Amino acid sequence: MANVRDLKKDINFVLGDIIEAVYVWQYTNTDKDTKQSEAIIDEAIVTFDELITKVNDKQAENKKAHFKAINQELETKGRALIDKINNLS
Repeated sequence: MANVRDLKKDINFVLGDIIEAVYVWQYTNTDKDTKQSEAIIDEAIVTFDELITKVNDKQAENKKAHFKAINQELETKGRALIDKINNLS
């Protein structure tokens, strides 16, 4: 990871792409209920807010480990959201 700006961009791009994928699913499945897909969007927004708050935390002792943990959390939560999108019916 190069710097904090790149981490913020990664968070924005990953979660933005997930939200976009949900919108594409909704557009292609207009006959299906959107409650589950809307919940995925809400979860992505909450995840974005949580991760950006952690990035902006100035109290971290070891910055490198702190940002690495945030990056790992982004990957874990992003994969979970993608799995939820894939399981939409």
